Amino acid sequence: MKSGKMLLAAAGMLAAITATDNVAQASPAKPQTTASDAVPSVRSKVVPDKFKRRVVRFSTTEAPGTIIVDTNNKFLYYVEGPNRATRYGIGVGREGYGWSGVVNVGRMQEWPSWTPPAEMRVRERRAGHNLPLVQEGGPDNPLGARAMYLYKGGRDTIFRIHGTNQPWSIGLNMSSGCIRMMNQDVENLYSRASVGTKVVVIGPGNKQGDVQFEDRGMDIFRTIFGG
Repeated sequence: MKSGKMLLAAAGMLAAITATDNVAQASPAKPQTTASDAVPSVRSKVVPDKFKRRVVRFSTTEAPGTIIVDTNNKFLYYVEGPNRATRYGIGVGREGYGWSGVVNVGRMQEWPSWTPPAEMRVRERRAGHNLPLVQEGGPDNPLGARAMYLYKGGRDTIFRIHGTNQPWSIGLNMSSGCIRMMNQDVENLYSRASVGTKVVVIGPGNKQGDVQFEDRGMDIFRTIFGG
């Protein structure tokens, strides 16, 4: 009797969540264009439910411990094993700043400082925004609570997976190519990843090669009962 009630509760929870949970697809989505990542114009948006952290049923040929970034659909997956992954909502590069490829986590930092690239400082100065040479880590830092620096062939690509002090930007195209996450999500991913973690970024140019994956939606039983 008790197990029957638990299954009914699980079914009810599944119906409530799947009503708002859009399953990610591997097909490209038309990018949105928004304001500059330095001085955004929209501050009232909240994070849609579909971009909140989920345990999902997930199949891929990539090994457990791999990070897959689907920039088209604004999701990042941490592959946990056969048929399982954690899915996070992300913000990605605005039009003209998207990219793809296979990289690795080369360095990790808690509450990182931010050094805007010279070309960004020039670009923002032209728009009337003066950026600092270096901004120390903290709640007001654009890199948020954690940063994972992405390297290719032992060299820094200048791209990062990092937190953000603009959580409403999750699900949007408005960065200069970095992958941004809500602070609580990047802290969760940071605790699971390590230097050397493989990161597959699916986006413009298809430089990531042939990557097979399928998101079959929330794993209701793991979500409720754990494991």
